[in-house]
Amino acid sequence: MNILLASNNEHKKEEFSRILTGHTLMLPKELGIDFDFEEEAETFSENALGKARALASQAPEGYKILADDSGLCVDALDGKPGVRTARYGLETFGRMLESDERNEFLLKNLAHIEKKDKRSAQFVCALAFVMDRRREFTFCEAVDGFIAKESYGRGGFGYDPVFIVKEAGRTMAELTEDEKDRYSHRGKATRHLITLLGEIS
Repeated sequence: MNILLASNNEHKKEEFSRILTGHTLMLPKELGIDFDFEEEAETFSENALGKARALASQAPEGYKILADDSGLCVDALDGKPGVRTARYGLETFGRMLESDERNEFLLKNLAHIEKKDKRSAQFVCALAFVMDRRREFTFCEAVDGFIAKESYGRGGFGYDPVFIVKEAGRTMAELTEDEKDRYSHRGKATRHLITLLGEIS
């Protein structure tokens, strides 16, 4: 199946491609599509479906659409940054921060919290898959963990170096690709999609 990913993120394409074997994933820019979507909904699922629908209106014939909206929800911050994960720190600094800057800002905001269980957090991933305008599917998954007191690991991207996966006892950035696919929010959600594809393809 030819799947067009509603993202310009090469890292996300790599992760999805590792799990969705047997399918061809493309980014909009690889097909000459200028795609940009403003994520303004209040939930991950609404953002994912909005992105999928927006790209479906631009996609060439023969492509199914996959969109994800994922983020970090920190309990001590009342679930923030949540759906504003990529824009965390924007209001404080007046500009979009680089990944390492966002991580430093997060660690600074949690510096006063020492106990591990008080630094609990979840990585959340919502997927939206559009077969056609009559068939739309959404999935949402999460992985439990804690925010580390400093960055560890060189793998992954985004908040991976500061998120300790509860089940693994290491940050997401310290995991191998296979381990990340097994434990991660995106891996869990994508396996639901694989089950769906097996039933409808």
